[in-house]
Amino acid sequence: MTRIKVSAFRWVPPFAQGLVRDLRVRWALEEAGLAYEERLIGPEDQKSESYRRLQPFGQVPAYEEDGLVLFESGAIVMHIAERTEALMPSEPGARARAKTWMFAALNTVEPQIQNLAEIDLFNPGEEWAKLRRPAAVEAVKERLESLSAWLDGKDHLEERFTAADLLMTTVLRILRHTELVAEFPVLHAYCQRCEARPAFRKALADQMAPFARNAPPGR
Repeated sequence: MTRIKVSAFRWVPPFAQGLVRDLRVRWALEEAGLAYEERLIGPEDQKSESYRRLQPFGQVPAYEEDGLVLFESGAIVMHIAERTEALMPSEPGARARAKTWMFAALNTVEPQIQNLAEIDLFNPGEEWAKLRRPAAVEAVKERLESLSAWLDGKDHLEERFTAADLLMTTVLRILRHTELVAEFPVLHAYCQRCEARPAFRKALADQMAPFARNAPPGR
């Protein structure tokens, strides 16, 4: 019987809860109907030699499956997706298009969004951040406008829900501290549609549960 383990944090501050990238892997596993165990870690584990053998940069998630060890959430999601039509079409052209959108989510859309999130969440009081923020917002809006144009009249990035929608939705969720997605009704509806999936709701609940159990006193 295949045994899958996914690393995740015991606790993170509220601004990061629901955004940590193990959510992508949990969601993919739920869509694929694959059971897994969580390996909860903390800051002390991230620097340990044993964990760095699983994840060279000390981040989450790390993925273990019958001796196979993977890191990077996008690579793990692709590994899971390639074994189930729930996340990846079987027709070669549709499969290739889905993979293209997976890379677009992580390489074209996420960097701009992550740049803005780092300004807002980690450096909001810095003078350089205040100066840089307007340009960062415009860069995000440019990406969102293009994405909205593609999705206009569609339920998903391609003909049906795939791993590409899974990744794109988790990327757009990074903007939840802003109203930017809401400014694009097509994208707002798209996110709501994807987040309404039972697999997403289960994955999110499972990520959030350890945070509640391990919250520091007063948090």
